[in-house]
Amino acid sequence: MVTRIAAALILAATPVGAQTRPSSTAMTCQQTIRLIQGRGALVLGTGGMTYDRFVRDRSFCEPTEIAKRAFRPTRDNPNCLIGYTCYEPGPGDWPGADF
Repeated sequence: MVTRIAAALILAATPVGAQTRPSSTAMTCQQTIRLIQGRGALVLGTGGMTYDRFVRDRSFCEPTEIAKRAFRPTRDNPNCLIGYTCYEPGPGDWPGADF
């Protein structure tokens, strides 16, 4: 009994191991799009040590942010439109073709 309690306390005090995040380069373009559409917003690896937060639409951004189209590499497409990233525009920014 004491061993079980000690084991439970050790596990509770141990930090959770790093969780792996999904990567666009391991999925097809359509799989990546479906994942973002299904979750609404998520952090996604985009190759190597790079990652970003991608959203389905502007409703997942802060009120002062706009949604900017996000093209990222996937297993079958080096330039797949997977969704959007939230972007805080500056005073000199003008939403053009990238938004």
